[in-house]
Amino acid sequence: MFEVFANYLRVNGGLTDEDLKLVEAVTIPKRIRKRQYLLQEGDVSRFNTFITKGCLRLYHVGNDGAEHILRFAVEDWWISDYESYHSGLPSKFNIDALEDSELLLIEKERFDTLCETIPRFRKLREKLDNKNFEITQNRILSNISESTEEKYNNFVNMCPHIYNRVPLHMLASFLGVSRETLSRMRQQQQKKTG
Repeated sequence: MFEVFANYLRVNGGLTDEDLKLVEAVTIPKRIRKRQYLLQEGDVSRFNTFITKGCLRLYHVGNDGAEHILRFAVEDWWISDYESYHSGLPSKFNIDALEDSELLLIEKERFDTLCETIPRFRKLREKLDNKNFEITQNRILSNISESTEEKYNNFVNMCPHIYNRVPLHMLASFLGVSRETLSRMRQQQQKKTG
């Protein structure tokens, strides 16, 4: 499991074998089954989690019981509730597995120490923070300015590796539309292309 992470760190961060030994020493491997929680609302998000295999989602359950999915994450991606992770406050979100998954967890204090000890690791984290900010801004812009069809098409084109792995009702939640609306829109598109 760690070799997948080591390869990711070599390719994306330029970490050396010596750097990787320091990372491996603080990394906690974890396997979770489909539908199992990594984080539940009310708990503090204490880990930055790298996915070596599987698919997870970050979501909130509203007062009406509806799920509001903020993020999907698959292999070679990181996931955490970063607000809770940085503040130490209880999370407003849940993270669970959509597939049996293999993860590598690094506790916040140890992650911070890696950033201080390994400059390349810190640069990688900064690059990821910037990319995360960019994705979040684009998602907000998409939600306030694009039609359902545009949001759907952008998701399919930008994330085909996720599209086939998540159920339609979860994709609808992520896009902020009803399942019926998304289903109707997909049928209309299939008629156009069929």
